[in-house]
Amino acid sequence: MSLVRVEIPFHLRNLAGAGREITLDVAGVVSVQSVLDALEARYPMLKGTIRDQKTRERRPFLRFFACEEDWSHESPEKALPDEVVFGKEPLLIIGAIAGGNFALSDTGFAPSWRWRVGPPFGREIESINEEGGKEQCS
Repeated sequence: MSLVRVEIPFHLRNLAGAGREITLDVAGVVSVQSVLDALEARYPMLKGTIRDQKTRERRPFLRFFACEEDWSHESPEKALPDEVVFGKEPLLIIGAIAGGNFALSDTGFAPSWRWRVGPPFGREIESINEEGGKEQCS
């Protein structure tokens, strides 16, 4: 049995009545699937919120991160890194972030802003100037 740390998004914490980080007992191979099984067993109100109840596929706009790597498209049965298995690092379940805009103006182009978010929740802003080139913003 492994004690696995999991962080879930704010709206799911509210639904479950849980804190930011949850510690779960996971038996057998520690994978995204086994962690979600343990999470849903402990918090049944989360069934169907992270993955489809019938297909068990990840819901759109949710992502899984382990050791600063995106595990969203890995096989759910694939064993998680030892740092997660032994509780040194949490498995992060985060809501995907989309945004930015593109608008045409009288001059034909208005600046567009794009946010890029990556683990562990670092961010940078990128601006597209009128010539279509990218500029880093702080």
